[in-house]
Amino acid sequence: MAFPAWGTKTLVMGIINITDDSFSGDGLLTHANPVTRALQQARDMKQSGAHIIDLGGESSRPGAEPISAAQEMDRLLPVIDALTQQSLDVVISVDTYKPAVAEAALNHGAHWINDIWGLKKNPDLARVVSAFKAPIILMHNRTRLNKIDTDPKLGGSYHEPAYQDFIAELMRDLRESVHIANRAGIPDSRIILDPGLGFGKSVRHNLEIINQLGALKTLGFPLLIGPSRKSFIGRVLQVEIDQRMEGTAAAVAVGIARGADIIRVHDVAKMAPVAAMADAIVRENYFRAEE
Repeated sequence: MAFPAWGTKTLVMGIINITDDSFSGDGLLTHANPVTRALQQARDMKQSGAHIIDLGGESSRPGAEPISAAQEMDRLLPVIDALTQQSLDVVISVDTYKPAVAEAALNHGAHWINDIWGLKKNPDLARVVSAFKAPIILMHNRTRLNKIDTDPKLGGSYHEPAYQDFIAELMRDLRESVHIANRAGIPDSRIILDPGLGFGKSVRHNLEIINQLGALKTLGFPLLIGPSRKSFIGRVLQVEIDQRMEGTAAAVAVGIARGADIIRVHDVAKMAPVAAMADAIVRENYFRAEE
């Protein structure tokens, strides 16, 4: 799928969780036929304006138990096969940090890899992505997995590590991820950065990321943000997961105004118009890109 030049239009990434314990309650393994359900969800997202479908087979919910590569592949590969057979004209992104899963997913027709650990949990993933000449999303993540805050109404969140200079350290950590990718032969042109909203950050850190995306743009890479339904929105507005649509929309709109190139969201039908309106306001060449 051909994209307009970075900076001319915000791309919308729709989230499909093929899990049984997603933080947002949308894990498809609770359905009788998760593959059929995933395919319908992808069709709906494409029709609503998604450019990318991000498939996750292992939950990153605070407190979730890791699964094996074999389990993850059992969940992901049938969905990737179904999507590639449909020719939906969307990019298929796979959310994994495991080299074996990434290799299998790319062999089955996935296009991108989305690593929530920014190649720091398993640097061998970079070798796989490089061999396939695939783009990769490198997310910032200093999460301490054994430290979880849980609120009965607002959900769980990870404890944040201590930062001396948050934005400067965030940028340094992202540069380290880029260096790992480059060493494995992944060029800058195939790298997208994600500052990791909700992963090892306080509420204030998450708000600061969105407001300071301009600083992250100086790194020279496309930026993805994933504020959708996150706990920092719940804590700001004191609302539960199913009441975070408006907060997500505000984060999306401000994020685009500050320089986001991709928004990763659950509610594509609601957020694609938010992105389009934000683009019309802040992107000088938006209508030219639409022609």
